[in-house]
Amino acid sequence: MGSCLSSEAPAAGDEPAAWRKRRRGSREGAAGAGAGGGKKLPGGGGEMTEDELARVSGRMCGNGASAVACLHTQQGRKGTNQDAMVVWESFNSSDSIFCGVFDGHGPYGHFVAKKVRDSLPVKLRTQWQTSANGGSSPHQNGSISESINSEETGSIVDDEWGDGDDTEKLPETFLPLKKSYLKAFKLMDKELKLHPTVDCFCSGSTAVTLVKQGLDLVIGNLGDSRAIMGTRDASNNLTALQLTVDLKPNLPREAARIQQCKGRVFALQDEPEVARVWLPNNNSPGLAMARAFGDFCLKDYGLISVPEISYRRLTEKDEFIILATDGVWDVLSNKEAVDIVASAPSRATAARALVDCAVRSWRLKFPTSKSDDCAVVCLFLDHEKSADSVQESEPSVETAEPTGGGGFHTGCQCREHSAEATLQHSTTLREVDEIVPVDEPPILKESERCGSARSLADCISTNEEEEWSALEGVTRVNSLLNLPRILSGDKRSTSWRKRR
Repeated sequence: MGSCLSSEAPAAGDEPAAWRKRRRGSREGAAGAGAGGGKKLPGGGGEMTEDELARVSGRMCGNGASAVACLHTQQGRKGTNQDAMVVWESFNSSDSIFCGVFDGHGPYGHFVAKKVRDSLPVKLRTQWQTSANGGSSPHQNGSISESINSEETGSIVDDEWGDGDDTEKLPETFLPLKKSYLKAFKLMDKELKLHPTVDCFCSGSTAVTLVKQGLDLVIGNLGDSRAIMGTRDASNNLTALQLTVDLKPNLPREAARIQQCKGRVFALQDEPEVARVWLPNNNSPGLAMARAFGDFCLKDYGLISVPEISYRRLTEKDEFIILATDGVWDVLSNKEAVDIVASAPSRATAARALVDCAVRSWRLKFPTSKSDDCAVVCLFLDHEKSADSVQESEPSVETAEPTGGGGFHTGCQCREHSAEATLQHSTTLREVDEIVPVDEPPILKESERCGSARSLADCISTNEEEEWSALEGVTRVNSLLNLPRILSGDKRSTSWRKRR
């Protein structure tokens, strides 16, 4: 949530006319933009209304669980929850399932994330069915179809910037799904661009999605949300395998593309570890990801909506997959997330347990910062196990007790951190509104912070030196209370440009 900032605010006379026009349009229509009621979503070609989506069997987009998956989201302390998620069982056939999480950013990021959640799976299923049947793409809205085939966009499949790791080949039977992914993502971005009410000029969303059919797993990733897998190694130990790459501007390939398109990539002096994307002649918007839906102010300068697609053949050693937004990865490592899900009281509570632990970690790690939104989808792969776990009553995470063996069957995985263990931090930049100076609460003493048996100590190590050294640099990003400095000069920016 909130991945854009402006380091300076130009005078009103210098502001591009297009920006002012879009702002006026957003004020007129954004208030009723979100779900769109029962109207058809723009884009044609197999779209479904909100009411139709709500009646789809096996589709979940709120907190809940089924026999094979669970999902949970919690609003942070920064305003509207801009995270969205979905699980769609029997997606294209009885043995297929679609899962996705979407992290919005910018003033209308929550609208963008929900729009992508509702429209992208439908577009993907329509394209996949058409491709599998050997037919042409369904008839699209004229303006969208025309722009898709225009010289500007070129071929979807043969996008100039590629579609992922060429060394990771899909089986021949799944090549249609790969092409369908590319087409669906391109159509989704075009729909957002032409949407009459949702202003996506300076707002956007990530997307990390998967389609599982039988033992075949295909993942499409856009932005800095992440997918990881809990799998067994040769010694039968549960390990964390990261399935996606956080697509940020610090990656050489991403930075090269952006710079070739005249966009700029640099970090602010106050946070040198966070690379951002900037307009050629303006120190804005400062987007901390290299690919995203929306954010059309940067689409001519190297930001793209082409997903990175990967394939994996599942084995009996693979136990579950976690999709989560950066609100989780900012404070928990991949291994910590896997351990939390594995030790949850039941499958139905696994996603909630991970979110609860992330929220507690935010409070411990960043006591003067506002926690980010968190959204988690857990997909369990060992279907032969009993599905009765979803019928179990959900135990209270607050009252769960540790087991005698030292592990905890609670919402937070409790494991001791070795001295060298550190948290992997995410460098997603927060929205301007989210880093306005606030009154700092009094710093708690260690005894007050970690005294209770079910306090934060149950989630994370209580060693103060270890915790803060592990988060060196991250605290500066998430607790940014002073205006940052641009690398090109020592003078601090005079004002922040709010993305309204």
